[in-house]
Amino acid sequence: MIDDLDLLQLQHSNQVEEIRYLAPIKIDDKPREKYCLFKKYGIKYVDYKNPTFLLKFINPQGKILPRNITGTSMKFQKRIAKAIKRARHLAILPFSGDDLK
Repeated sequence: MIDDLDLLQLQHSNQVEEIRYLAPIKIDDKPREKYCLFKKYGIKYVDYKNPTFLLKFINPQGKILPRNITGTSMKFQKRIAKAIKRARHLAILPFSGDDLK
C-alpha cells in the first residue's frame, strides 16, 4: 500500500517535470526608464481644450494618474492637473470615468 508521503512525492515529481520552456526566460534586471514626454518632445504648453491628449493622463475611473506612473516632471504634472481640472469645469472632460475612452 502506498503511504501519503509517497503520493505527495509522486505528485511533486510530476509537477516538476511538467514545467518546460521552449526558450530561456529573459529576466530584465532594470525596470523601464520613465521620462517626461513634455521635455522629450519640447512641449511647453498643456492645452485644456484638447481632451484626447488629456485622456492619456486619466485612468478609466476618471482619476488623474500620479507622476510615478506617467513619468512626467513635477512642473508639468502640476500643469496637467490644472488643465484637467479646467476641462472638467468647462464640461470638456467628465468628472466620473463612465464616459472615458
